[in-house]
Amino acid sequence: QVQVVESGGGLVQAGGSLRLSCAASVSISSFDAMGWYRQAPGKQRELVARISRAAITTYADSVKGRFTVSRDNAKNTVYLQMNSLKSEDTAVYYCNARGISEYWGQGTQVTVSS
Repeated sequence: QVQVVESGGGLVQAGGSLRLSCAASVSISSFDAMGWYRQAPGKQRELVARISRAAITTYADSVKGRFTVSRDNAKNTVYLQMNSLKSEDTAVYYCNARGISEYWGQGTQVTVSS
């Protein structure tokens, strides 16, 4: 049973930083890509950032220049460094592992107070 588990969410003031972690129970190199998604109340889940097996990154326009996705294959962990946080970044953040199958974490809440 593949599991991906997020951690690192919390409450932060606008302009602050948080780092989210996503730990997988199997080698993350077995997946084509690892992604971070978020869902705010009343809104659809959206892609925030993605990193491929070859470490090619993709970002939503709303987070470019503020968020950085990275991976540590030795630790089977993907990170999302979030800087200059805004109130509109408030959401539940989900980790996604995509390969032959797709796996989701349970989510971690990020709340940015203005």
